[in-house]
Amino acid sequence: MPSKESGQVDNATQGYNLMKHKAKYLIFSALVILPGAFFLGFWGLKVSIDFTGGSVFSYTRAEGVWNRAEVQDVLEKAGVEIIAVALEAGDKNFTVRTKSIDANANEELKTIILQTAPTAKQIAFETVGPTIGSETARKSFIAFGIACIGIVLYISYAFRNIPKPYSGLRFGVSAILAMIHDALVVLGVFSILGHFKGVEIDSMFITALLTIIGFSVHDTIVVFDRIRENLGKFRTKDFEWVANYSIVETMRRSIATSTTVVITLTALFIFGGVSIKWFVFALLVGVISGTYSSIFNATPILIIWEDFIAKRVKKS
Repeated sequence: MPSKESGQVDNATQGYNLMKHKAKYLIFSALVILPGAFFLGFWGLKVSIDFTGGSVFSYTRAEGVWNRAEVQDVLEKAGVEIIAVALEAGDKNFTVRTKSIDANANEELKTIILQTAPTAKQIAFETVGPTIGSETARKSFIAFGIACIGIVLYISYAFRNIPKPYSGLRFGVSAILAMIHDALVVLGVFSILGHFKGVEIDSMFITALLTIIGFSVHDTIVVFDRIRENLGKFRTKDFEWVANYSIVETMRRSIATSTTVVITLTALFIFGGVSIKWFVFALLVGVISGTYSSIFNATPILIIWEDFIAKRVKKS
């Protein structure tokens, strides 16, 4: 006759053995990352003036449309060093990236453009010095590094009382590896978009990336905390069984939470302003990736690692 504990276990897992396919989940993640890693390696990311320094200005016109050659000719005659020209809104608008110009030079340029197109109107102007750009890049890397170290230390401390021979440090590092997966997915997607669509990353992208790693780790900790709790409840079960049981318990909550976030972000992406479009898209990709990695990357990595340690201890 099955025990009360056995009945509770059967009801919770409903016979699902998700971790049986742990190697396949990790292979799938590697296949998802590979195209983006290829583009990152060969073409990198298309960075905005937030990192390189320079100026960006946009114009619209009430009558007629812009011609790329005409725009370039006007700017070159004005002595502006052009980096890139993009036509938008059915060629009614254009955006130009140039070497850094000051406010006075911008006013002179505005006069020249108005002579070419009297109905033209400047709708945006931004300039960033090269020193500020390199400082932004440096601080972004520092922020990411501090976040990684802080997360490992926090999880190691929070899981310090986990039953032996399991290690809080291994929980922390597994969470970081899943988080790096999410960061690579987002970076890869934006490398591909930058190469084919000219999408640039800016300081808002860094904000999105830090938000994504926070979301990823939060979701992973929910699963890991349940594993820690269940290791104490089911002392006779092996680690993989406990991990699988914990995932089945928490998966519905993780997916439901992520779905509400995805719905909100999708609405923002479709109906939000142009200025936040790629920021929202980065969050959208990161949330979807983070939901997958917290269940199908972090825990499989932890299981494989703990099994490896257990076998080493057994041999010694």
